[in-house]
Formats: sequence, structure tokens, C-alpha cells
Amino acid sequence: MDHYRMFAAYNAWANMLLYEAAAGLNEEELHRDTGAFFRSLFGTLNHLVTADRVWLHRFTGHGPHPTSLDARAADTFADLWAARREEDARITAFAESLTAEALAATFHYSPITKPEPVSHKLGPAVAHFFNHQTHHRGQAHMCLTVLGKPSLSLDMIYFVRSAGLSFL
Repeated sequence: MDHYRMFAAYNAWANMLLYEAAAGLNEEELHRDTGAFFRSLFGTLNHLVTADRVWLHRFTGHGPHPTSLDARAADTFADLWAARREEDARITAFAESLTAEALAATFHYSPITKPEPVSHKLGPAVAHFFNHQTHHRGQAHMCLTVLGKPSLSLDMIYFVRSAGLSFL
């Protein structure tokens, strides 16, 4: 279970760096279409909060329950950042609750994009959850690059080194 706790801690750390970098942008820059899948940095960050809420609701049965992958989590950057911190705390609590038995158990849900029931072990869904975050943080990083902002070092190994953690 340390593996998932490490991913939860890394997720919160990487999100903090990303939001700190985004805090220096003006409204036009936050919402500028940079060619990302969710168009702007704000749209990409919004999707991450929304998708995390979708998955956490599936995993726990609690919390916000968006019905689309582009549901608006917040209208302002400050509110989005507050929502991000709240979801990161929920992710950490969820990771802390995981057991080997839970990860090996069969998990049932219906995807938003194709609402037909799906069943598989919980473990691969949790792995996807963390991988999905990394995927879209990469897109957010690209948005910052397009906007001419300095590159961020978001590699997990930098987290492990900088946080002085002994997860590995």
C-alpha cells in the first residue's frame, strides 16, 4: 500500500507546484487556447479536478459526482485551487485506506463516456487514476511552456529526493 500512498503524496506535491506556477498567470493566459485536449491551462486543471472527483466517487461512493468529463469544477482560479487541495486531501485519505484485499476485489462502475457496466479488480483502476493525473499534468506543463513560462520539474524522483522521503 506504500506504493499508492507515495503516488498520493506525489500527486499533491506536483499539483502544488503546478498551481503555484499557474498563480502567476493573468486571466487571459489561464484561459488561452494552447492546443491542449481541454484547450487551456484552466480547462486542463479543471478536467483533472473533475476526473479525480469522478474516480473518487466511484471508489468511495462519497463526494462530488460530476456527470461529464468537462464539468466545471469552479469558475475562478482561486476556487479551482481550493477544490484541488480538497481533492488531494481526499486522495490521500483514500490511499491511506487501501488494503491488499480491497485492491484485489472486483470493482464495478459505469464509465461516463460509454455507460455500460464494467468490472475488474480495483488495483488497475487505482493505477489508472494516478496515471491519468500524470498524463494531464503533462498537458498542463505543455500549456505553461506554450505561454512562455519556465519548465517545472515534476518527475516523481525529484519529489522523492526533495521531500526526503523513503518511499523507494
